[in-house]
Amino acid sequence: MRTRSQYIERLGKMNRNLYFNGQKLDRLDELQEGAINVMGLTFDAAWDPASKDLCTATSHITGETINRFNHIHQNIEDLHKKQDMTRFMCNKVGQCIQRCMGVDAANAIHAVSYEAQKSPKAKTTYHDNWLKWLERFQTEDLVASCAQTDVKGERLKRPSEQTDPDMYVHVVEERSDGIIVRGAKVHISEASISDEILVVPNRALKKGEEAYALCFAVPSDYEGIKQVVHLHRNRKRDHFQRGIEYGYTDSYIIFDDCFVPWERVFLCGETQHGGIAALLFALFHRHSYSGCKPAMLDYVIGMGALAAEINGIEKTPHVRELLSKLIMTGELGYAAGYTASDLGKPEVYMPGMGLVPYGPGSYIPNSIYANVGRCLSGEAVFHEQEILCNIAGGMPATFPYEKDLTHPDTKHLLEKYLNRNPKIPIEEQIKFWMNFIDFGLSGSTGSMQYGAYHGGGSPIMEQIAITSQYDLEAKKDIVRAIAGMTPRLKNK
Repeated sequence: MRTRSQYIERLGKMNRNLYFNGQKLDRLDELQEGAINVMGLTFDAAWDPASKDLCTATSHITGETINRFNHIHQNIEDLHKKQDMTRFMCNKVGQCIQRCMGVDAANAIHAVSYEAQKSPKAKTTYHDNWLKWLERFQTEDLVASCAQTDVKGERLKRPSEQTDPDMYVHVVEERSDGIIVRGAKVHISEASISDEILVVPNRALKKGEEAYALCFAVPSDYEGIKQVVHLHRNRKRDHFQRGIEYGYTDSYIIFDDCFVPWERVFLCGETQHGGIAALLFALFHRHSYSGCKPAMLDYVIGMGALAAEINGIEKTPHVRELLSKLIMTGELGYAAGYTASDLGKPEVYMPGMGLVPYGPGSYIPNSIYANVGRCLSGEAVFHEQEILCNIAGGMPATFPYEKDLTHPDTKHLLEKYLNRNPKIPIEEQIKFWMNFIDFGLSGSTGSMQYGAYHGGGSPIMEQIAITSQYDLEAKKDIVRAIAGMTPRLKNK
């Protein structure tokens, strides 16, 4: 396993293919410092005796101890630990811990490449290729981002119906030594600070869309790739220091006739498995949300409770009611994810067939409960901000700037008039409100809220997954029996 410093050292040696605000960006640029700090926590925790058991696993390939963010789930306990690790790590920053995309994509591709290699028409040894890549991923303790979301262009048209075929990433040429890929994946979290990019399809595919059924891996600084980066970072402070400087990045990853050698290709043209790859990454990622969203709600609950204490209203009935809503949302989301883990099996849902065995035996969380947990928590993000606004009042919207809080002419006057609770030192109150503003009113807040709502699939996608996979007919049977109706005829 690597250390934080080894991870950063490797980033510093990568090619410069990042673009930000009209200029090329070095991976170790100060603008990325917050994001690198957060990712660094995933290395620290694997070495810390207090968290090592939760944050490491035993590789099923080598038998060596590896970072759990690089592990393929072998049983129900692995699914439980992945969820608990995600909540534990996210509690250190109150936001995304950034590394779940790689483990979620890896688990999806692990199953898909195994099934795709069985086809007599397979264009390469997909699963064998995958296992070689996976062993390196684990032994070198690499960070992988997952590139799934396509540009989509004309959104009511399928990939094969687009006026411009590049609106979905696709193969433009097959060669004896590999494939040429063109298109763009967008909103790809932490690609600018990852070692590798795992690419998976965005949606279900049909005959005639074979060029879009693609899974492969390339280095993040690979030739033929340009990343246009969007940075989310807090305003620097001079006096009131944060407990951690954190930040995030998202990239538009542009594949500009990018060559991918066959040994890095894990699916190429099998539309049925392409659709399953899209479904499985979304499923694993929604399961991760049942760890990270409850952790983010832990943070929101803490802010709401501290805001109420500072404002002297913590015992009022309406505050207790608001906090209880937050608690219920967080714990219901976690409970749904825990159940998804507990019901996990090496199975996927196939339309018209129900749950069927899939993959080499690695464990997949239960789809209904993973989607329920993600939908519950995803729909709540803007309401959470409303609750914080209700408890905090208007002060955060016009809070003084740091240099006014430290200027000799205004410092003592502002400390006098900002003080709302004489039992709490005024400097502690100021630190709290500045942190509150970072979360709820800063320049990156809007982007983070959109990400929390849409990441892993918008709530409508979870609702579609839930209703398409849930056995509604069995529920109708309950009503028919109690009402004395004629039982339905079941297919033999």
